[in-house]
Amino acid sequence: MVSAGWYFLAAMIAAYGVANLLQSVAAARTTLHHTFDPGLLLRLACQRTYLLGLGCQMLGFALAFLARRDLPLYLVQAAVAAGLGVTALLGVLLLRWRLPVTEVVLLVLLLGGIAALVLAARPAQSRPLGPAAVVTLAAVLGVVGALGFFAVRLRGVPGSVALGALAGLAFAAAAVAARPLASAESFGDFVRDPLLYLLVAHSIVGQLLLGLAMQRGSTTAAVAAMDAAGALPAAVVGLLLLDDRVWPGREWLAALGFLVTLLSVCALTRYAEPQPRRKGRAPSYRFLYRKGPLLTPVAYTSASGRRRRTTRS
Repeated sequence: MVSAGWYFLAAMIAAYGVANLLQSVAAARTTLHHTFDPGLLLRLACQRTYLLGLGCQMLGFALAFLARRDLPLYLVQAAVAAGLGVTALLGVLLLRWRLPVTEVVLLVLLLGGIAALVLAARPAQSRPLGPAAVVTLAAVLGVVGALGFFAVRLRGVPGSVALGALAGLAFAAAAVAARPLASAESFGDFVRDPLLYLLVAHSIVGQLLLGLAMQRGSTTAAVAAMDAAGALPAAVVGLLLLDDRVWPGREWLAALGFLVTLLSVCALTRYAEPQPRRKGRAPSYRFLYRKGPLLTPVAYTSASGRRRRTTRS
């Protein structure tokens, strides 16, 4: 019998891809923040685009939670990166993004790595976490928050990468908490488990850091850094502590798939550049793109036909 986790995994990828696109549009329309200000989430929440994207992300989070009940963390966390491919595809179809050949190749490699992990992953329920692991997750929350306080001073792509990576660590810790929590035997056990509250706290911090990362102008860099930073720690913890499994004889396929996925995501951060920031409703401009990294309009033509150059964040 096929595990329901596979269906949850496929739906999760689609939900995260749509969420990334909508949240990046909303973040680009919001005043740029250079402080670790939780008020950013309130400002973003005033935009229907962001709320719709947040709804898709919450749906993706719920689907990922259900997928983690049976599927190993190294697969679920790596599959989150496949949402970047969905984001890029929607950007091409809806926002007229133009992907250079390099990024198309990297996205194909990313999907190939995910496919290898799917073939190697063996469904199994998680082993419970001990008190020491719970305390460690609480300490990670403090460390990520402290690093985020200083990382917000970075601008442009370095800021997107640094803040996106910290968001990935926060979401990885949330994933580690979610894997054993998903196997709770009753609702009472579920709400009394401290992992639930660590899961919520890490998710909020990760969401704030991701919003700050997207404000720096590069959706590709922010999401790719988040996925790269979150995949490896979760995979290691899952294999060592949570009884994540690989089908016998396919260990090489799992290692190869994870390596290809991780390298593809890391390489995507190298080719991303900031998007021009626009406020308010989407303008009726026709963007002119140069050949190069994703999301890099260099000029636009207004309704009057006058050509103007964009400014970078």
